[in-house]
Amino acid sequence: MDKVLVATTNRGKLREFRHIFSRYGIEIISLEDMKEKITVEEDRETFLENAIKKAKIYGDFYKIPVITEDAGLEVEALGGYPGVYSARFYSIDFGGKEEVKDNKDVANINKLLRLLKNEKNRKARFVSVVVFYSPEISGIWTEGYCYGSITEKPEGDKGFGYDPVFIPEGYKKTMAQLEIDEKNRISHRGKAVRKLIEILSRLSFEI
Repeated sequence: MDKVLVATTNRGKLREFRHIFSRYGIEIISLEDMKEKITVEEDRETFLENAIKKAKIYGDFYKIPVITEDAGLEVEALGGYPGVYSARFYSIDFGGKEEVKDNKDVANINKLLRLLKNEKNRKARFVSVVVFYSPEISGIWTEGYCYGSITEKPEGDKGFGYDPVFIPEGYKKTMAQLEIDEKNRISHRGKAVRKLIEILSRLSFEI
């Protein structure tokens, strides 16, 4: 296995996947590299269901091994929201919609901080569910978590999504203030992908 499609157009996420897989000599391609474009709506109720749906559709369409991920932020004081709505939190009715002035990431963060204003319980966790699917073989899924808390204002510019407002347990910096090596070592995505690589290696895939 020398080439895998990571089915995303999120450049921040793709950068992290490429960094993690770089030591294994596997070429990571993205949806932007595919000549024929298709899209898959993430309309399931759990991270796993969304990741499996994407893996099956993209894998069967492109006929190559594919890795998909659904990930998000779960905030205790918000009953687990944004959850599977993390990427489009600004646009859903829960807590009122947020206007997009700069970009969607900023709108999501603004809404999150607005809903947590004056809230003492700022516990949260990042969740990542990663699925590997090969049309000729079968599928595997893993999950990873990173626990921490939400800040009162954004800090750092090295991450994406909610990274500027998430401080991992044991740290005084946000995810967006960490170098990519350190972030991948502790992140939900890094943990899930390393579990996946370990399983694939045991199953005699050439990694």
